[in-house]
Order: sequence, then C-alpha cells, then structure tokens
Amino acid sequence: MSSIDTSLPEEITAVTANDTDETLSKDVIFELLKNRRRREVLAYLLDAEETVTLGELAEQIAAWENDTDVNALSSDQRKRVYVALYQTHLPKMDDAGIVDYDQDRGLITLADNADLLVMYLDTDTHRRERWDRWYAAMSVVGAVVLSAGLLGVPGISAIPLSALAGVIVAAFLTVSFVHVFVNHRFQQVVEEKLSRIQ
Repeated sequence: MSSIDTSLPEEITAVTANDTDETLSKDVIFELLKNRRRREVLAYLLDAEETVTLGELAEQIAAWENDTDVNALSSDQRKRVYVALYQTHLPKMDDAGIVDYDQDRGLITLADNADLLVMYLDTDTHRRERWDRWYAAMSVVGAVVLSAGLLGVPGISAIPLSALAGVIVAAFLTVSFVHVFVNHRFQQVVEEKLSRIQ
C-alpha cells in the first residue's frame, strides 16, 4: 500500500469536470505551484521546449533536489522522484491542463494552460527588457555628443548644436515609442492570460 496521496484536491477535480474550458482558478494555480517538484517540472519543460520522457525528467529533478549531477545519483534518489512524479504530480498537472502526460508511454509535454502558471514564476523566459538601461545609455551618449559639440571637437563641432539636439530628441522619441508599443503588447498578453483565470 502506497503512502503517497494520489487524490486530487477539490479545486483541481472541479476544473477537470469541464475539459473544454481553458480557465483555471487562482486556487488551482496556487495548489499546483505550492509544490516544488511541480515547479521544477514546469521549469524543466520550459527549458526543454519539447516532449520529454518521465525518466529524464525524474533524473534531472532528483539531481536538482540532491544538488548533484545526474550521473552521480543513486537508484533510490531516482526512484523516489520517479514514483512521486508518476503517481501524483504529473497526473495532477495533466488533469489541470498544464502538461500532456501519456502515462503509458511516459511522455510529458507542456499543455495549453502552462502559460497561466509561468506568469507566477520567476523564470528567465519571462524577464522583461530593462528599459532604464536604454534611457540611461542614451542620456550618457547624448550628453557626450552635446558636450563634444560645445567644446569644438573636430567632426562634431561642424554639425550645428540644434541638429545634434534634434537627433538626440528623435532618438529618445523613437525608443519611447518602441517602449510604449512593447509594454502595450505585453499588457495585452497578460490581460489575455488573466482573463483565463477565475
């Protein structure tokens, strides 16, 4: 008799009753994310960007948990993670539409609802562009160019200061428009994802 709880929480079973619905409640999302192994499954699948086997997934998670290399794992370390993934974590994630888990073949891939969980994780794939660096760099370059024009540096002093200032302002306007456009697109993506959360 196994001591592993394979029952699904009510929040997840409520979601699985309606398979055509692409929404998840926050309760389900946080239920799934509260377990470190499920977060590691998600991180591994995001990095792999393809179908993986249960064996390779279990090995990598066991290596992370034991702070060692996959080749240095003992069979007990591998088996402990493998069984927990097989019996508990992957079925829960599959029922919530986070992964597609073929238990018979041992194949796992990300499913449609995975993006709803990724929003809550601190992953490199969701690191936003650092616009403050662009603005700071442009400010420094603009100050250097204008100073060079005022000090009479050859080549730059031949260009009128008003033209230099105009180029710098145009560069700031261009970066600002791109920044607004990127933020608007990002906001649309976030709002679309949030609309799928109950």
